[in-house]
Amino acid sequence: MNIGEAARVSGISARMIRHYEAIGLLPDSARSGAGYRRYGPDDLHRLAFVRRARDVGFSSDEIAHLLSLWQDDERPAREVKVLATGHLDRIRATIADLERIAGALSHLVEHCHGDDRPSCPILEALGAPPADAHDGSPVGSPLRRGIENRSR
Repeated sequence: MNIGEAARVSGISARMIRHYEAIGLLPDSARSGAGYRRYGPDDLHRLAFVRRARDVGFSSDEIAHLLSLWQDDERPAREVKVLATGHLDRIRATIADLERIAGALSHLVEHCHGDDRPSCPILEALGAPPADAHDGSPVGSPLRRGIENRSR
């Protein structure tokens, strides 16, 4: 099938398929006599693997590593688990960071009257100058300190 058909079947755009070829996640495609890319069942299987790996947030480098492990029938499963566990740890850390940020922002939103008054704690927090690092106080805006304090 041509790249348009492969894109439709795989759910990956033709542009991304070309990108995956360029960065080595897909081998260079076979070409028709007219020079058009041609894809077969193995290519579609590999595209499905890449798409599922992308769907759970693996980077291109991680996907390349996973692909090499997937194709190695003698791979140790521990290597796959280490890669996936590291990725999961990073996802959980990101979630924790986002929860701290949401908590701090939620606090500011709760304290903003949202009326005709010019006073707004959200803008005050975002526009606050950094605290002086030499006086022992936390560096950063009240919003940043609120995020950091919520993480403790």
